[in-house]
Amino acid sequence: MRDFKTIDDFDVAGKRVLIRVDLNVPMTSGVVADAIRIERTVPTIKELLAKGASVVVMSHLGRPKGKVVPSMSLKPVGEALARVLGREVPFAADCVGPAAGDAIDAAGPGGVTLLENLRFHPEEEANDPAFAGKLAELGHIYVNDAFSCAHRAHASTAAIASLLPAAAGRLMEAELKALAGALDRAARPLMAIVGGAKVSTKVAVLGNLVGKVDVVAIGGGMANTFLAAQGIDVGKSLCERDMAGTARDIMARAIEQGCEIALPIDAVVARELKEGAATQTVMLDRVPADSMILDVGPATVAELTARLRRCKTLVWNGPLGAFETPPFDRATNAVAREAAALTRAGKLVSVAGGGDTVAALARARVMGDFSYVTMAGGAFLEWLEGRELPGIAALKRGV
Repeated sequence: MRDFKTIDDFDVAGKRVLIRVDLNVPMTSGVVADAIRIERTVPTIKELLAKGASVVVMSHLGRPKGKVVPSMSLKPVGEALARVLGREVPFAADCVGPAAGDAIDAAGPGGVTLLENLRFHPEEEANDPAFAGKLAELGHIYVNDAFSCAHRAHASTAAIASLLPAAAGRLMEAELKALAGALDRAARPLMAIVGGAKVSTKVAVLGNLVGKVDVVAIGGGMANTFLAAQGIDVGKSLCERDMAGTARDIMARAIEQGCEIALPIDAVVARELKEGAATQTVMLDRVPADSMILDVGPATVAELTARLRRCKTLVWNGPLGAFETPPFDRATNAVAREAAALTRAGKLVSVAGGGDTVAALARARVMGDFSYVTMAGGAFLEWLEGRELPGIAALKRGV
């Protein structure tokens, strides 16, 4: 049973629906460079319109720190939103007050209005109740469709949910369903792949996962720290030697919890990180002193893909190597394509998220083949840590 309302629980006909989305998209010379977040937002907006609602869209862009920064205006994002929606989207020069109200009135019944960047007001990030009240005055129902912002207790994600009837949008609903199915109600065996540069940024993630999954496969620079903690010489590789004790503690906890930690057994090394660099594939007791581990090797890939074939569920956060620089993307690509193939065959439920992970899966051309890929970065990490997200907690309190 879900413990939050969705748009199915409300009659929105003739109502103004305030919808918090994440339009924090990459911009190049004032133009949207990647519209995937816009595209994922549109289905909820279209459904609300089809049900007779007027839709008022709220978002942030960048980090203007409570000041008006023209280069972070949402106006060009509104133009992109209009193209994806296939209809006019009037833009409000502010997110509260007369400018917002006038733009909404001008859009008329059944219209769509985009408000200016919420973070132009310092009260947004302060979760100020008075500011939330000003936002709430603009609508009759509140919908949160921005899981990627749910880890922030801001006025538009937390305080407002107690002021209006509140519901999860379709994207938020899909994210929560996918994440619950991947960890809390997962089919077993359950495997997590955790990569990235530093153990220090994912201590809480690893600490939570070893108590929930059957196998944690560690890659990227993080693996070097675990290897060094076991006395393996990793040469000039990225390695947080001061985290060795923490790595050993995580391995000890995994044993207590019956979770296996899978570390690389071979590596691709080079003297420099650049495209086309001369490489060697070595076992981990043969890493040259003047080289860096920049990817896991083929024996590790074979082991990981064999493990995947025995699993029912996969949660993935972080690449296995320096995937941005070929040829150090090979392991990530190979494992991603195997996970995608197993998912297509109905043998694996695969959920992935985080900025680098999304980029890596896009490079491997398997984004559409995973069961679910979340655009969320910080929110996905905090969910992996087992933390309650303020934006989700606010929706649940509104039930």
